[in-house]
Amino acid sequence: MFKKYDVIVVGAGHAGCEAAAAAANMGSSVLLVTMNMHTIAQMSCNPAMGGVAKGQIVREIDALGGQSGIISDKTMIQFRMLNRSKGPAMWSPRCQSDRMMFAQEWRDTMERIPNLDFWQEMIEGLLIKNNRVVGVRTAMGIEIEGKSVVLTNGTFLNGKIHIGEKNFGGGRTGEKAATGITEQLVSLGFESGRMKTGTPPRVDGRSLNWDIMEEQKGDEYPEKFSYTNTPKLTKQRSCYVTYTNEKVHNTLRKGFDKSPMFSGRIKGLGPRYCPSVEDKINRFADKDRHQIFVEPEGWNTVEMYINGFSTSLPEEIQYEALKQIQGFENVKMFRPGYAIEYDFFPPTQLKLTLETHLIENLYFAGQINGTTGYEEAACQGLMAGINAHNKVHEKDEFILKRNEAYIGVLIDDLVNKGTDEPYRMFTSRAEFRTLLRQDNADIRLTQSGYNIGLASESRLERMLIKKENSDKIVKEIKTRKITPDDANAYMENIGSSQIREKTSIYNILKRPEIEIENIKALGGEIKEYLNNFDDEIIEQAVIHVKYESYIEKELLMVQKMSRLEDLKINPNFNYDILTSVSIEARQKLKKIKPQTLGQASRISGVSPADISAVMIHLGR
Repeated sequence: MFKKYDVIVVGAGHAGCEAAAAAANMGSSVLLVTMNMHTIAQMSCNPAMGGVAKGQIVREIDALGGQSGIISDKTMIQFRMLNRSKGPAMWSPRCQSDRMMFAQEWRDTMERIPNLDFWQEMIEGLLIKNNRVVGVRTAMGIEIEGKSVVLTNGTFLNGKIHIGEKNFGGGRTGEKAATGITEQLVSLGFESGRMKTGTPPRVDGRSLNWDIMEEQKGDEYPEKFSYTNTPKLTKQRSCYVTYTNEKVHNTLRKGFDKSPMFSGRIKGLGPRYCPSVEDKINRFADKDRHQIFVEPEGWNTVEMYINGFSTSLPEEIQYEALKQIQGFENVKMFRPGYAIEYDFFPPTQLKLTLETHLIENLYFAGQINGTTGYEEAACQGLMAGINAHNKVHEKDEFILKRNEAYIGVLIDDLVNKGTDEPYRMFTSRAEFRTLLRQDNADIRLTQSGYNIGLASESRLERMLIKKENSDKIVKEIKTRKITPDDANAYMENIGSSQIREKTSIYNILKRPEIEIENIKALGGEIKEYLNNFDDEIIEQAVIHVKYESYIEKELLMVQKMSRLEDLKINPNFNYDILTSVSIEARQKLKKIKPQTLGQASRISGVSPADISAVMIHLGR
């Protein structure tokens, strides 16, 4: 029935889809195995892509030639650029997605790849010969040969669902868990652990009182993720904001004695930065309310996702508490929230290519590595798919450095630091976030994507034109000058200080209060010149002008950070005196006692700001 495949991908979530698509588009024969063909690329939790730091990852996936950005653009129902009030290093694209359209678009995309095959069945084990994977074995006993295998099992490995005092096996609600793989890997010498995540109840939007909630509209001029010519939104659906209150909290507390989290029935490690609602009201008892986002699941459905209300309390407690939220007085619940426990494998057992140390040609990607989030999973799948393809075709491994991409930061963190809780990407994890912006991911990565045979030539040409035109604008702004007579009346009108002598447009644009629209408003030839370029290219040039000194400093820091390995730390160093270092970082530094600043910088929970504080104290 089956030929011998170059790459077999187990699991068809976000990691599995990117892995399969990448390897197949690069020329490998690929088999994607899933327990359910109807849930390919299902958004198991919130119907959204991107967010703080996560949006940068989606743009990086797109720049390399991956699919997540394109599919997000085609299926979004709302777009917002988060953190616009901050500097461009913090700008993060995020969209609300149509859950059903997203999964269907992914499936359609993969079915258009000729050398990508599908098989629906559970994989119970791996075929191993001489410490090398040579295929997989299905639940029906079918053995399928493969030169490499990528495991992207998500929350399915011995998954257990918890709702109050009830628990049952499952990888998602209504789907069975996957068994056999963990036990085999442990017998081969792998270390495994348990993690947990959760999801909130889904409710009927027809039963909510929208008039007393805060409407959260999308951006007036919505952007997109992909650097390709994907469609832009012309209409959007709104989200809504409401809050919990003391009545809600008291109702939830009534269920604490039946909570699997507080009773100890859940052993897995939960996400620090996305806690359940019961965890929030327990940990932050001083807070009298918590924000709730009501997010539509698509264009044509009344189902709503209640972001901020993840819970595993008994369903009757969930329902009673929901009714006490403003706007939810007459709520109808479609299904309750739940927690899920699953197996993961500490990622310190991997190479930077995501290949395992113990078994050659076996790759792990996604939640099996202890991460959380669609975006984190997708980028790991992309990198595992690329490296699996390269390995079986005897090509060089493909590794991104920390100063090249958030993807590089994520994988370096996982492999060198490990994680003792579900890993989530933040901008603070990146030392060089001024370099790793969402607007320049194509300039950073598309050449590399093209070189490995994933990004198309048209992508490369598009990037080169963007870079060339952006450089032209910067050069023009630096050389074109304006006189006081031409500028001062307008400068006074907008509250900016007047110029005393003929000066360059560049110097004026560097002022914090001046934007490109102000430059255009000065009129003359500069306005006509700028009107020849797209907004994306102009924005690239403006960022370069305004943040040139910061960019140069980070480039110097890239060189300096490479020397951190040579900077020794006394094992008896007293971290308690570093009051500017976070409590979490001090605890972990004292526990691990890193020998060098390089090692310290790769400890989970120690941020770049913490490292800077240690460097200052060491006189560096």
